[in-house]
Amino acid sequence: QVKLVESGGGLVQAGGSLRLSCAASGRTFSRYAMGWFRQAPGKEREFVAAISWSGVSLGYADSVKGRFTISRDNAKNTVYLQMNSLKPEDTALYYCAALLTYGLSYDRSQVGSWGQGTQVTVSS
Repeated sequence: QVKLVESGGGLVQAGGSLRLSCAASGRTFSRYAMGWFRQAPGKEREFVAAISWSGVSLGYADSVKGRFTISRDNAKNTVYLQMNSLKPEDTALYYCAALLTYGLSYDRSQVGSWGQGTQVTVSS
């Protein structure tokens, strides 16, 4: 099982940018698809973006398409989420996850590991 630690969250004004990082421990990182998910207060956890183990396949939720970019560096055991043109509705706790299979939705049964989450707050 891979251990995940997110960083890079914070407070930003609407229209601003943040880059989240998710550092993984363990030699099996490159075998996993990776995903970013988020959960706002009072709402269910939702899918944000995913990337296949090779980085060739990428996918996004409609709400972030064109604004967020997921990437990974297998040599550094790290996956990133570049977030541009942030909106107040992007405010949430963001989690990265190691996925058993690449997919573009939230399927708890396909999550191998979760990080602890990093808070993103976008002010209007």
